Amino acid sequence: MSGTKLVIVESPGKVTSIASYLGPGWQVEASVGHIRDIPTPSEMPAGMKKGPFGRFGVNVDGDFEPYYVVDADKRRKVADLKRALKDADELYLATDEDREGEAIAWHLLETLKPKVPVKRMVFHEITREAIQRAAHDTRDIDTRLVDAQETRRILDRLYGYEVSPVLWRKVRQGLSAGRVQSVATRMVVERERERMAFRAAAYWDVEGVFTPGPAAEEFVARLTAVDGSRVATGRDFADDGSLTNKKVVHVDEEAARSIADGIRAASVTVRDVQDKPYTRRPSAPFTTSTLQQEASRKLHLSSKDAMRVAQRLYENGFITYMRTDSTTLSEAALTAARQQARELYGGDYVPDAPRRYEKRVKNAQEAHEAIRPAGDRFRTPAQVVGELRGSEYALYELIWKRTVASQMADASGSTATVRLTTVLDDGRDIELSASGTVITFRGFLAAYEEGRDEEDSRRRKAKNLAAEVERRLPRLSAGVALTAVSTQAQAHETTPPPRYTEATLVKAMEEKGIGRPSTYATTIGTIQDRGYVRARANALVPTWLAFAVTRLLELHFAELVDYDFTASMEEDLDRIANGDEHRVAWLRRFYFGQEGSDVEGLRQLVDDLGEIDARGISTIELGDGLVVRVGRYGPYVEETMPAGVDPTTGEPADDDETPPRRATISDDIAPDELTPARARELLEAASDDGRVLGVDPGTGHDIVARNGRYGPYVTEVLPDAEDTPLKGKAKGKPRTASLLTGMELKTVDLKTALRLLSLPRVVGADPESGEEITAQNGRYGPYLKKGSDSRSLASEEQLFDITIEEALAVYAQPKARGRAAAKPPIAEFDPDPVSGRPVVVKDGRFGPYVTDGETNATLRRDDHPDSLTAERAYELLADRRARGPVTRARAAKKTTAKKTTAKKTTAKKTTAKKTTATASAATATKAPKAPPRRS
Repeated sequence: MSGTKLVIVESPGKVTSIASYLGPGWQVEASVGHIRDIPTPSEMPAGMKKGPFGRFGVNVDGDFEPYYVVDADKRRKVADLKRALKDADELYLATDEDREGEAIAWHLLETLKPKVPVKRMVFHEITREAIQRAAHDTRDIDTRLVDAQETRRILDRLYGYEVSPVLWRKVRQGLSAGRVQSVATRMVVERERERMAFRAAAYWDVEGVFTPGPAAEEFVARLTAVDGSRVATGRDFADDGSLTNKKVVHVDEEAARSIADGIRAASVTVRDVQDKPYTRRPSAPFTTSTLQQEASRKLHLSSKDAMRVAQRLYENGFITYMRTDSTTLSEAALTAARQQARELYGGDYVPDAPRRYEKRVKNAQEAHEAIRPAGDRFRTPAQVVGELRGSEYALYELIWKRTVASQMADASGSTATVRLTTVLDDGRDIELSASGTVITFRGFLAAYEEGRDEEDSRRRKAKNLAAEVERRLPRLSAGVALTAVSTQAQAHETTPPPRYTEATLVKAMEEKGIGRPSTYATTIGTIQDRGYVRARANALVPTWLAFAVTRLLELHFAELVDYDFTASMEEDLDRIANGDEHRVAWLRRFYFGQEGSDVEGLRQLVDDLGEIDARGISTIELGDGLVVRVGRYGPYVEETMPAGVDPTTGEPADDDETPPRRATISDDIAPDELTPARARELLEAASDDGRVLGVDPGTGHDIVARNGRYGPYVTEVLPDAEDTPLKGKAKGKPRTASLLTGMELKTVDLKTALRLLSLPRVVGADPESGEEITAQNGRYGPYLKKGSDSRSLASEEQLFDITIEEALAVYAQPKARGRAAAKPPIAEFDPDPVSGRPVVVKDGRFGPYVTDGETNATLRRDDHPDSLTAERAYELLADRRARGPVTRARAAKKTTAKKTTAKKTTAKKTTAKKTTATASAATATKAPKAPPRRS
C-alpha cells in the first residue's frame, strides 16, 4: 500500500465514515483513546522505583518531568500503527481538537517516531465536506494545549497520591481524593447537610373561585394581603422554620378558615387591573452541560448515557463535536438554522438578524461551536427516522429543535394581573390577586421549550408563581363587582432544598467553574463508583462515608475543596493553554508553595497535618445523645452516654464497662432520613432478640425470627446448659436459614420457619451411582447437588416439593455452562465491518456481552442490552480487539506485562523541548530528541 496517507483518529467508530469520505489512497486507523500514560508505582520498572519517578511517576524535583509508558493493553495497537506507518508517505493526526485530543496526538507522535511529514488534522463534524476540508487545511500540534493537559494530569496525580493516603489512614483503606471529584462530593454532602438541618414551617392561604356574572367565565384568585400587609409564602421562611420577614402576616389555620368563610359572605370588587407585555426569548444552543441537563430532564438519560449517545451521533456524522462550552454557531450553521425555521414555520418566525449568544458561566471557553446538527444544511428529525432509533433519535431531535429554536423569534403576548378587595364583617381588609398570560405569537415555542428542574419548580412555588402556561382571565375593570363561587383555606409546608440530580449537579459545577465539559460525566460516575454517592431515582444521595471524607478534607485541606480555589485552578490551566502561564512555574507554586509568602503548597499541607482525630472525623452528631460512626465495615448508629450509665435505661449501671448500644445503618436510609427517632428504632431493633415463633417439636428448642446484618432470617435457640441432651440436627451450631423472596419477617410463622430450617433437604438417591441428591438454597438461588455436580432449580418452591423423579430428569439434561441452559440472543445485528461476521448480544455467566463468534466484549456499566445499538456493539468489539487476546499468562501477570512495556517507553523532559528516554531495568537512557514543542 505504498504511497498512502495514514490518518489516525481516536475512536474506531469514526474509521469507516472518514475513510469513505477521503477515498482511495487514504488509510484510517484508530488509537482507541490514549496509548500511554503515567504509570502507577507498581507498574514502574524495578530500576525506576527508587529513582525520582518512583513515588508519583513524576520527578517533582526535576521540573515535574513525567514518565510515560505504553499500557500493556495498547502494545498491540501501537505495533499495528507502526506497521501501517511503514507503508505511508504522510501521517495525519486527526484526534479531537481539545486538550485531551491534542495530547493524544502528541503522544502518538512521540511513540510512533514517524520519519514522514506529520500534519495535524482537525474537524468539528464528520461530514464529507468537513473531512475533506480538514484534510486540506492542516496545522501543527498545539503544544500549549499539550502543556495544559499534561499539567492537569500531573496536578491530579500529585493531588490524589498525596491526599488519598491520608484518607486510608484516617477513614478507610482504598479511598481516593481528587481535584474535581472531592469538590463535587462536597457539594452533594453540603446539600444533604442543608436537608438534615431543615425544619419545615407550616403556613396557610386562601384560594377562591370568582365570576363577574352568572354567564361569565370563572377564574381563580389567591389571598395576597391582610390589612395592607403581604401574606407570608414559602420564600419568607428560613430553613430552620423561622420567619425571616417580620413585615408579612403569617396566616395560620384558624385565620385562613375565618377569612375563607368571611369572603363568601362579603362583597368582592376589582381594585385594579394591570396589563403588561409578555416576551420570552429562546435558549442558546446546547453546550455539553446544557445538553446533559436537558437530556436528563426530558429523556431521563444519565450524564454518561447522554454523552455516549452524543458520541455515536458525532462519529456517525449527525451532530458536531459534543464536548464544548461554547454557545457560538458558525455562519453556515446560523444560515442553515434560519433557513430551516423559515421553511418550516414561515418568515414571521425568523428575526431580521441572526441571534448570537455569549456564554455567561465561569471560565467559559469559546474554542468550539455549540452542539448542533452536522452539515451546512440540517437534516430534520423526519429525515433521519430510518437511520436513528431510540435514544439516538430522541437526542438528535432534541439537538435539532434547540438549534433551530435558538434562531427563531421571541414568543410574545400579554400578562394581566387583577387585584380584588373586600372588607370582612370583623373589619379586616382582604386583598386577593389573579394573573393570566395570553401568548399571541408563539415564536420559538412552535419548535422547542426548555424543561425545568425540581429546584426551579420549588423556587417558583415558594414565590406562589404559577408555571408559564397560558391562563386567560375574563375582561375586567376596576370597580366591577364579583361573586365568590367558592373559597377554600389551604395548608402549605415549606420543603427542604432538593437533592442534586445529575443535571442540576452539572449545572452547579458549571456555574462555579468546577471541571470542564469533558469531565462532568466522568466525575459523576467516579463519585458513585467510589461509594461516596448513590443514585436514588434521579436524586444523588451522599453516603455516610462521603460525610467523613468531606469533613476531613474541609478541616485539614480546606483550600483544596474550596470552590473558588478549584475554579481558579481551571482558570490557570486555561492560562497555560493560552500561553500566558508556564506549566513548571505553576506546578512548583502548587506543590511547593509561593516562595517568599505564607501560601502553603500541597507538600507542606500534608507534611504539617499534625494529629488527626480519626474517630472524631468519622463521627456525625444526630442529637439526642446519638451519633453516626463510619466504621471499617460500614456506618452504624451509636448511643452515647456518660460512663457508668446504662444506655438502655439511662440509670446508673452496675458495671462501668457497659458497652453503648449500636445498630448498623442500611443503605436504603438516606442521611437526612436518619432522625434521632429513626435511629432509636434501629437501636431497639438491633437489641431485640427476635420474635419467638414457637417450639420445634423435633428438638424442643425455640425457633426465632430475627433481622440480621444481611437481612431477615430464622434460627433455633440452643440451650445454655452443657448437659442438656441434644437431638438430631440440633447438635453443634444452631440451624439458620434466610427468608425466601416474598417472605416478610413480621408474617413468617413456625410452619414456614421449620420448612426453611429443613434445608438442605434430601430428595433421594441416584439409583445408578447411589449418590445422595439434595435441594439447597445458595447465594445465587435454589439448586440441586449430587456430589460435586450442581444444577439450578427454576423456583424456590421446588426446594420443598421436587421429587426424586423430577430431580433425575434435571440431571438427565445436558449440563449448561453457568446457571441455566443456553438462551437465545438478546439482540442481533448486521455483520461486523471488520470481521464480516454476524454480531449478537448474549447473556453470559458474568453478564451480557457482545460477540461476532471470534471476539467477545463485555458490556460496560452504562450499556443496556435492550437499547444497545449496532454502532456501539461494533465499537466494543473494536476496542476489545485493540487490547489483544486474553491469555492465562496475561491475566495472571498483568503487572509484569506492564513493567516489561515500561522498558520500551519514553520519559518526557522539559516543556520547551521534549526528549525521549527508554528505561532499562536499572537506568533510563536518552533517545533522539523529539521535535520542539514551541516555535
